Amino acid sequence: MKKLLICLISLLFISYNTYGQNGYEYQYKVKVGEIAPDFEMELPSGEKVKLSSLRGKVVMLQFTASWCGVCRKEMPHIEKEIWLKHKDNPNFALYGIDREEPAETVEKFAKATKVTYPIGLDPTADIFGLYAEKTAGITRNIIIDKDGKIVMLTRLFKMEEFNEMVELIDSLLAEK
Repeated sequence: MKKLLICLISLLFISYNTYGQNGYEYQYKVKVGEIAPDFEMELPSGEKVKLSSLRGKVVMLQFTASWCGVCRKEMPHIEKEIWLKHKDNPNFALYGIDREEPAETVEKFAKATKVTYPIGLDPTADIFGLYAEKTAGITRNIIIDKDGKIVMLTRLFKMEEFNEMVELIDSLLAEK
């Protein structure tokens, strides 16, 4: 009986830490308030980007892939409501991070979705694996403040949550 109780409490704890709002399983390895794990990724152009080099900026990371229908639905909103509004702001950076696809596929995907924000390569999902279980799904967004702390984690595309994310980015960029 005691073992059963311990197992039930453990399951509740695990569920609390892996499920997001409304019971959706998020499977994040990171939490709001933590420093975002550092990584370096390559863009299809060959340019390399290191997350820690963006310290001092508000950063949005969007994990995506060409086969993700929800990503395709969300990306035009990211383009229009976040990227086009803030792309010229030197205190903002936005990077899509494509899971397990070659550069040619990523370039075709960006063209098909009509996004102009940079999308980096994560050919073995190792960057994704720093933030979430490698078997977890996408689309997901991570918002990082100027100090490198995670301030928001999203999963899937829900307009209400997306609007909250837009407001958060706007407010972080309005801070002095």
